[in-house]
Amino acid sequence: MTQWIGNPEGGRGRGPRALARAWAEVLVRPRRFFRNGIAPADQAPGLVFGVLVALGAVGGRLATGDMPTFETVEVAPPFGLGSGPLGAVLVLLGVGLFLAPAAFHLSAALETVGLALLAPDRAGVSETVQVIAYATAPCLLTAVPWAPLRVVCCLYGAGLLIVGTAVRHRTSIPRAALAAALPAVIVFGYGYGGFAAAGL
Repeated sequence: MTQWIGNPEGGRGRGPRALARAWAEVLVRPRRFFRNGIAPADQAPGLVFGVLVALGAVGGRLATGDMPTFETVEVAPPFGLGSGPLGAVLVLLGVGLFLAPAAFHLSAALETVGLALLAPDRAGVSETVQVIAYATAPCLLTAVPWAPLRVVCCLYGAGLLIVGTAVRHRTSIPRAALAAALPAVIVFGYGYGGFAAAGL
């Protein structure tokens, strides 16, 4: 599942090195990556990548104390757990197993509706899920507790989402931006805290 597609016709690399290579490639050469690094009907590599980025971002925030803890929220902790190590593990499990995958699929479904109107020659939903997941690459750095960096990461991620949408769905940048607007708001504005970091 931790595979990166260098050449979809000729096999894929696997493991941590391949994930690191995918992370660097999508940041530095996004058009090339979105053209060659995504395979139709094969969501697993993209989802693993996106979930690991989300876990890295949330884990960094937990480690620096930059996330709301159970004590600061007007909700009773589940099973009487506080904000200690066990609470952090539960948060990470929730993000990795439920929240991140659900956010990617919901965003892909919303983007597909927009693409149905704007890009009749579009690719499949699986490719949209992968584009969204890989576009989160810069958001790994939102673990750093510095608002300007978070804003830049979220804007860069939104830009990657637009470029990836245009490349994979064979449409123009303006149409890709329209189709990707709501998913970008959900994933980068709220999910990775771009709006909060910008004071919006």
